[in-house]
Amino acid sequence: LIIHAQRLQADYLIVDQNLTPAQARAIAQATELKVLDRSQLILDIFAERARTSEGKIQVELAQLKYLLPRLASRGDSGLSRLMGGIGGRGPGEQKLEIDRRRVRDRIGVLEKRLLTERRRREQRRARRRDRDVPVVSLVGYTNAGKSTLLNRLTRSEVFVEHRMFATLDPTSRRLRLPREREIVINDTVGFIRDLPKDLLAAFRATLEEIEDSDLVIHLVDGSHPRHEAQIKAVDTILKELDYGGIARLLVFNKTDLLDDAGRHDLLVGRDAVAISATRGTGLKELLSRVDKMLPLRARNY
Repeated sequence: LIIHAQRLQADYLIVDQNLTPAQARAIAQATELKVLDRSQLILDIFAERARTSEGKIQVELAQLKYLLPRLASRGDSGLSRLMGGIGGRGPGEQKLEIDRRRVRDRIGVLEKRLLTERRRREQRRARRRDRDVPVVSLVGYTNAGKSTLLNRLTRSEVFVEHRMFATLDPTSRRLRLPREREIVINDTVGFIRDLPKDLLAAFRATLEEIEDSDLVIHLVDGSHPRHEAQIKAVDTILKELDYGGIARLLVFNKTDLLDDAGRHDLLVGRDAVAISATRGTGLKELLSRVDKMLPLRARNY
């Protein structure tokens, strides 16, 4: 591996699983390369994508919780290669000199700030409940097209980009269904398999938007070759968050990229809807299904 890295003139060694601090240190010392495991790579991507103050708080909190057990004595020659991240987006090498006490203090400050944001969001949700407005949440694997669908349905301009984790912050929009029924629809952060536990914990406040949902739309990139594995990954995370009991509608997106046989195969044996958010096909059927699946108690017409 060292010889191969030298031939490629590699700057980083990225491992697609989570390493213990001892493992990462040993590999860094042996290879003299910066070592990133799966968690840190995801954290680096999140740090680059965070746009709002809350998103940045959540990312920094997850980074510091990841960093804390990796702090070692200042004389550790391999330690400087553990952090820094791609493009220096991680906590950075200088922060490795911060002692554990200061890191814990910073974690405490961030958790309080996140709690304040969480209370504000709960107040907004309480006002929606008082008005008895049904809530629908979009969930799915990263890059499934959730923000594109939200923009298409509500004629809004939520940030969209064809890359992982383009959306890190919850977005809510109002939507009027065909039979003059008003609902609130939430866009959420994209899921990914083996999401780091600290990151899932940090984003739990964001994902709490799902908790008050009357219906969850599980959006799937039907054109992705591993869409079955992605469906299972999302199902697993929803169960871990105790959201498995919320009514769910499976929706296959990006079906314009498939032929007729491919679209047929997606729906065989499934109670699902096929759409294309970019072209707007299948949206009438989707809205009709949403209207039928929402509980009668929430109807406001």
